[in-house]
Amino acid sequence: MKKRSLLTLAAAAVLFSCKQNMEKEESALEYPETRKDTTVVDTYFGEDVPDPYRWLENDTSAETEEWVKAQNQLTFGYLEEIPYRNTINDRLTELWNYERFSAPFVRGNYTYFFKNDGLQNQAVMYRQKDANSEAELFLDPNTFSEDGTTSLGGLSFTKDGSMLAYQISEGGSDWRKVIVMNAETKEIIEDTLVDVKFSGTSWKGNDGFYYSSYDKPKDGSQLSGLTQFHKLYYHKLGTPQGEDKLVFGGQQTPRRYVQGGVTEDGNFLVISAATSTTGNELYIKDLRSEGAFILALVDNFENDHEIIHTEGDRLYIKTNKDAPNGKVVVTTFPEAAPNNWTDFIPETENVLRIGTAGGKFFANYLVDATAKVYQYDMEGKMEREIELPGVGSASGFGGRWEDTTLYYSFTNYVYPSTTFKYDINAGTSEVYKKSGVKFNPENYESSQVFYTSKDGTKVPMIITHKKGLKLDGNNPTMLYGYGGFNISLTPGFSTSNIILLENGGIYAVANLRGGGEYGEKWHSAGTRMNKQNVFDDFIAAAEYLIENKYTSSDKLAIAGGSNGGLLVGATMTQRPNLMKVAFPAVGVLDMLRYHKFTSGAGWAYDYGTSEDSLEMFEYLYGYSPYHNLKEGTDYPATMVTTGDHDDRVVPAHSFKFAARLQECHEGSDPVLIRIETNAGHGAGKPTDKIIQEEADQWAFMFWNMGYEKLPENAPAKQAGM
Repeated sequence: MKKRSLLTLAAAAVLFSCKQNMEKEESALEYPETRKDTTVVDTYFGEDVPDPYRWLENDTSAETEEWVKAQNQLTFGYLEEIPYRNTINDRLTELWNYERFSAPFVRGNYTYFFKNDGLQNQAVMYRQKDANSEAELFLDPNTFSEDGTTSLGGLSFTKDGSMLAYQISEGGSDWRKVIVMNAETKEIIEDTLVDVKFSGTSWKGNDGFYYSSYDKPKDGSQLSGLTQFHKLYYHKLGTPQGEDKLVFGGQQTPRRYVQGGVTEDGNFLVISAATSTTGNELYIKDLRSEGAFILALVDNFENDHEIIHTEGDRLYIKTNKDAPNGKVVVTTFPEAAPNNWTDFIPETENVLRIGTAGGKFFANYLVDATAKVYQYDMEGKMEREIELPGVGSASGFGGRWEDTTLYYSFTNYVYPSTTFKYDINAGTSEVYKKSGVKFNPENYESSQVFYTSKDGTKVPMIITHKKGLKLDGNNPTMLYGYGGFNISLTPGFSTSNIILLENGGIYAVANLRGGGEYGEKWHSAGTRMNKQNVFDDFIAAAEYLIENKYTSSDKLAIAGGSNGGLLVGATMTQRPNLMKVAFPAVGVLDMLRYHKFTSGAGWAYDYGTSEDSLEMFEYLYGYSPYHNLKEGTDYPATMVTTGDHDDRVVPAHSFKFAARLQECHEGSDPVLIRIETNAGHGAGKPTDKIIQEEADQWAFMFWNMGYEKLPENAPAKQAGM
């Protein structure tokens, strides 16, 4: 990427006045007027950068509230005019209406599982004493709120199963409450804990549990305010939260992310501490010894480490130190520093994920973004490869050390998620619960290709469509990507995608650099000053689909959420003519200020910040979607999506981007923002909201690709509404 030359204030002001002295192309839509405050200017290394929509960062102001209402009125008014929007909604409702079960798990005298009858907003937790007894309703999150927007955010039983600590999330917020229940009687046994965030709950015997949180921001919005120092607390049952003991973190050991958990045998408290989303310190405390100190096993943030099992004083650690693809090492407490680590499962050419259950280790390797699973014994000897139903994703290879069976799920883009019961000693699998979704995999195919990115790097992509589909460049296509934070996109079935596939469409997922599909080297190749590689990979994926006649620019949509929202925003600003439709969801779109909200500063390992250096500022400024919208540009039909309770990627990113997009856009295609009220970053969203949001996405996409009717044998409509 070329560096930006420094701009004068006057030149920058012109950049942010996209319609100045220009005649806007006539459009069918009249966008709400958005106030510009030209007095708001930041200076970075001598360069002035205006931010006229800064006021939209104030998510509690009446002016922002009115802006949200006006934008939603426009967006939903537009969507209501699409003739098949309700048809898609009805079809999705029909498709979603089947029983869904989680894998079961045993705690105490009961086997627990979750079940959704089909259209329930939240899955319900049941339990039974044995396979022949009737399932008993245990916990119903649908009763937490009238509209289904309060969800179950996590749960933890004591080892004997007698007590449960569960978290609830209100409106999709990352701020949680913790409720403690007597599991036998289902009675709430003490006051609710509040202000818990980015936390599990880990019991120390039956006396209490560890959890993590931040101080709530004192100034401004509690949803968007900066959260800096994570704290690990111990809560003793029967005492008020105000008396909870600080175990680690806070001002004395300031870390942005702190997690603590008790090992399955109850012998150790393990603490992971980090300042960013990559790399962590590792601490341990011997709970068998009164007055034991917290000891540092790893005292730097250079690599990722986690203790996966303990056996007496032996510690089994998964790490990527000197092993970018991951390995398992073994060591002995207390002399357990890295110089005393011995390889247990060595690194291979494939990325390792690891689980334990039934006295075994399960190595789940990513091979070109698909799963291969192997079972190892306590000596580190490979016993067998677990036979999977096909090429796809497998998850769930973990459980209690005393288990004799475990439950895992398998899925791919044409194989609905199916739960299998696995006999650990025999090494045999059988179907436990098969998906009831109305979809025939025999009618569809999914294949992997490798295409070449701008710098010559080979990138994998999986393409899914109906069998026998004619590749004539005229198929409606959705290209999805993420490309960040070491996260791997592995094949997974989506009920929503049936709408696209059964209407002759193509779903393509590119495994971009920045993700974890090929280990830390692949991740690092898409971070900081290498971030443009991610966008180049995505652009090359789109070009491959067009060049090979899967689709054309007029029939291509791009989509991604969170870091993937940044991906879409950067792609559409760099190559606005490459696609017809864009869906940046809950995106990081202002790259100069992302680190000033909630825990955004923790993303600096991947992004860098505008305050790091002149070079880093210029690089971020060079691709920041909000800052790179250009006057007089015909952007693709765009529907920005966010939630007003998103306290991870604050909605200000989407608000400001949409405001500038509407100002700069010179074409007739709509550029809208859909703001879900009482919703967050995505977790816990009720079923009815999911269905409506997905229906709106498909309706918007098909309509703006020119279809008067749903695509199968439908004539094209004229441009505009």
